[in-house]
Amino acid sequence: MARPAEPGRRALLDAGSAVADREGLRGLSVNAVVATAGMSKGSFYHHFPDRRSYVIALHRRYHDTLAEAILTEIADLPPGFPRLTTAITSYLDICLRTRGTKAFLAQSRTDTDLLDEVHTRNQAVAALMEPDLRTIGWPDPTAVAHLVVAMVAEVALSELYAEAPQQNLRSAVIDLITG
Repeated sequence: MARPAEPGRRALLDAGSAVADREGLRGLSVNAVVATAGMSKGSFYHHFPDRRSYVIALHRRYHDTLAEAILTEIADLPPGFPRLTTAITSYLDICLRTRGTKAFLAQSRTDTDLLDEVHTRNQAVAALMEPDLRTIGWPDPTAVAHLVVAMVAEVALSELYAEAPQQNLRSAVIDLITG
């Protein structure tokens, strides 16, 4: 009887978050992950065929967790300005307190293994914003949503490097959205 994969897989992903937080994506070697997890390389390859698939799984888990938290925050809000600003604030606050954020926001932009993932995720987030922007009155909510995603990601990076919220940047994004 095969043993369940989930506890080992979860331990490896947790270890990868810790390594990414400490050393970034470039330091995310299989050796570093298994050492942090206290597991063997064989266990790693039992759960993931290669480093690339592992990094993609780690990126997906990070963003799925982030999205779940934000969607919970805005679940009862109708499309519009309050929902959009709540989502943006929630995203920025979570980024500041989440392990591995810098690796997944900054380094994933240049990691060729993650470029498709980043693009797909950004498109999905922009699509979620479109009803809010349409309600606010933007004539082309698709284009504006794309730009809002980029602006908020830049604010998140600035906050990560400052290790604190940057209220001036948060306010500027909100001001730009409201026109």
